Amino acid sequence: MAAVVGSQDLRAPVVHALLTSAVAVCYYVSGQLGLLRELVVEGAVVTPIWPPTGVSVACLLLFGLRCWPGIALGAFFIILSLTSPSPSALGVLAGNTAAPVAGYLLLRRVGFRTDLARLRDGLALVFLGAFTAMLISSTVGAGLLLLTGRLAWEGFWAVWLAWWVGDAMGVLIVTPVLLLLARIRPPLRLTRWREATGLAVIVCCVVPFATHSRLSLLYLVYPLVIWAALRFQLAGGMVCALFASVMATVSATDRVGPFERLTRVEVLMKLQAFNGAMALTALILSAVITEQINTRRSVERACQELVEVLEHLTAGEAADGRAPPQEDGPGRRRDG
Repeated sequence: MAAVVGSQDLRAPVVHALLTSAVAVCYYVSGQLGLLRELVVEGAVVTPIWPPTGVSVACLLLFGLRCWPGIALGAFFIILSLTSPSPSALGVLAGNTAAPVAGYLLLRRVGFRTDLARLRDGLALVFLGAFTAMLISSTVGAGLLLLTGRLAWEGFWAVWLAWWVGDAMGVLIVTPVLLLLARIRPPLRLTRWREATGLAVIVCCVVPFATHSRLSLLYLVYPLVIWAALRFQLAGGMVCALFASVMATVSATDRVGPFERLTRVEVLMKLQAFNGAMALTALILSAVITEQINTRRSVERACQELVEVLEHLTAGEAADGRAPPQEDGPGRRRDG
């Protein structure tokens, strides 16, 4: 018994170290992907979508607070790849770590469920996990740029807004997809695969055309996101929104299509409005449809149980009660 306890005590630090390393690697890789597409606002380089915030919130929701050192470690390596360590860089690291932790604590406080099967879960992720919690990282980051003299006061709010929206978009777009992937278990049920294949083909054709066309056809993406959310809920809606957001970000950073003749601030505003609309539409609509489906199934299950109870009661009365009355001739009855 003592040997078993000892082996478990030795295994716990190893598991924690592996979890921390895995979270740090995921954070770093997602950060490098986010840095592939950048925009310049008031002399500061910002990312329209910062995937590490979404990765951080998802890891915290799946593994708990024990994975926060991995978030801090991943943020540290991202900072090392961009600049040398300094007090301001460490402040940014603290803000980037505290923001997802605060989002996790807020979501846990309201009883958030990772299956996003209720409307309240979708709204909580939007307003608490994304909009509220990411105020910390954007305020700390932009504030340190201002205090160190690398940002003028006139450009503070533009940089702050770009930082906040980029972090919030990471939560809105990346976190639901990761939570969805974490719930996949084999074997996969390939229901409506013909419709899914047709939708995927249409999305792969329409979205690149809409995001790179000079005719400003971004609105063509909305029916596809709605279709995916209505028919395939979170799996369809969020994957479609993620693909559309990535394609729009590529178009915006390349200054082509609907973003060609816009200023840098206009590009950022138009891109973030599109990405936010895509994420909110897919997330909220998927949650509403999933909640309705679960409610209908619960009602059907309750009705079936009620029918079974009534059948059982009827069978019991027939077995324990008196035999039904029998006829004893014309117009006369004889009770058994």
